[in-house]
Amino acid sequence: MSDPRLTPFSGRVAHDSLRGQVDAPAFTQGIAASVTAPLAELLRRPNGPRDRQLLRGAQVLELDRTEDMTYVLWDGYCGWLDSQALGPACIPTHYVHARATHLYTRPDLKSPEAATLSLGARLVVTGQTGAFLHISCGRYVPAPHVTPLGQPAPDPVEVAEWLLGTPYLWGGNSHDGIDCSGLVQVALHLAGRQCPADSDLQQAGFAAYALPDGTAPERGDLLFWRGHVAWVADPDTILHANAHSMSVAYEGLRAAIARIAPESPVTAHIRLPAA
Repeated sequence: MSDPRLTPFSGRVAHDSLRGQVDAPAFTQGIAASVTAPLAELLRRPNGPRDRQLLRGAQVLELDRTEDMTYVLWDGYCGWLDSQALGPACIPTHYVHARATHLYTRPDLKSPEAATLSLGARLVVTGQTGAFLHISCGRYVPAPHVTPLGQPAPDPVEVAEWLLGTPYLWGGNSHDGIDCSGLVQVALHLAGRQCPADSDLQQAGFAAYALPDGTAPERGDLLFWRGHVAWVADPDTILHANAHSMSVAYEGLRAAIARIAPESPVTAHIRLPAA
């Protein structure tokens, strides 16, 4: 059976790439759109459980709509979003590199905030007034909190460290809550690299870079267990969003391996090549 996370077929409409592969009543090339909400829940089915979260500025293809939900294809991943979270397609120019920031109604730190954005949100910057950048939606963001997309973060582990203490949230991708694969995905996206959404997909997608058993870990390596992934922060320490502490936290490498062993051994040790 095809993985529904990766098969762009709503049950009524399929992406054109699936012609001849699925028996769909209709096919479409999709309509480009952007996430305009600060955070959007990507659901397994309309009003169903969360699979992931999309940040503002995420680029999607709309494939199907119900009265209030839209089925989208995002970075190879499929699901349903609240239609009110979407707007016309745009071309982001900058990303948020602070753990969180605010959109303000005026270029003034004392003006009311209109929304809170998380690390990794993408924005269309149109100008600057003092210490604030103009955003295409008519709001303003502090200039020190954003970076041009052409300047990716050099160290994804450092990006993940900005989220230390963030509460654990299954399927989460934001400063309000994040899970293990979300922490890896957000960090790699800010480092300018593609990254699947879930830990099993990440392990499979990066399998070509797996290391032999017994290889000494280095900062930036990824360790996988069944249903879990962690960054190596240093040879003796991992950094992960985990249900043990219910947060993004450091943990001793050997202690973590021993603690998780009754559920799963380490299934892969991966070292991504330099970007």
